[in-house]
Amino acid sequence: MLLNKPSFIELNARERVKALLDENSFRELLDPFARVMSPWLMKQNIVPQADDGVVVAKGMLQQQPVVVISIEGLFQGGSLGEVGGAKIAGALELAAEDNRKGIPTTAILLLETGGVRLQEANLGLAAIAEIHAAIVDLRQYHPVIGVVAGSVGCFGGMSIAAGLCSYLIMTQEGRLGLNGPQVIEQEAGVQEYDSKDRPFIWSITGGQQRSASAMIDSFVEDNRDQIKQQIQAFMTQGVPQLHRSSNYQFYLPRLENIDTAEQLKPEQVQALYQGASS
Repeated sequence: MLLNKPSFIELNARERVKALLDENSFRELLDPFARVMSPWLMKQNIVPQADDGVVVAKGMLQQQPVVVISIEGLFQGGSLGEVGGAKIAGALELAAEDNRKGIPTTAILLLETGGVRLQEANLGLAAIAEIHAAIVDLRQYHPVIGVVAGSVGCFGGMSIAAGLCSYLIMTQEGRLGLNGPQVIEQEAGVQEYDSKDRPFIWSITGGQQRSASAMIDSFVEDNRDQIKQQIQAFMTQGVPQLHRSSNYQFYLPRLENIDTAEQLKPEQVQALYQGASS
């Protein structure tokens, strides 16, 4: 049965955008032929990519204007540097301007990223900070919808961007966390976090766990039609009354009472956040 379902994860970044947009409405901004790529990677003997691993396109979804931003997880682990980060921030800022001009534009972020590109550290950090500011500005007009579908997941500074989204969609294969498993293992030791223990990793940061912990708004199958339908539903739903990132009065007291001397089990995390969406 699974073979008959059109996979979203198996598509590359550009194909994912086209799968979501209405037919013949795809218009890419700064496509690979513009040759806007990182000026820093070749200096470190790394082959750059012509779109810097970020696809930005304007189009229509259900005949409504949208901008879709898709990060290619296969290029440098989906990491963001100066160019890719600027493309995302610029697109979000322009979408906010469109809204202020009376063009109701929704942003959709397809997140397959490890966060900041280490080879462009400070430049990447600055770009991601601009992305955060742009999301907060845009989401007051129309929803910013994030999708974390594939096994690359969403980590680092871009996990904060995911947390700022109006709505967040995940599959079982997706992962979401502030620090990646290998980073935690490197800093705290394998006894604390074994990055090779895949069932353990997904039990902590996987889509099913994030759904049970009320960290996301929709848990879907790896099915491009189902993901598209859920995005459409959130567009219709509009801006939420309270964004998750603004609900600090709920989260802060719970975080302050956690005993970090012992690692919480997945079911304990789920119990900790019960009532988050109420």
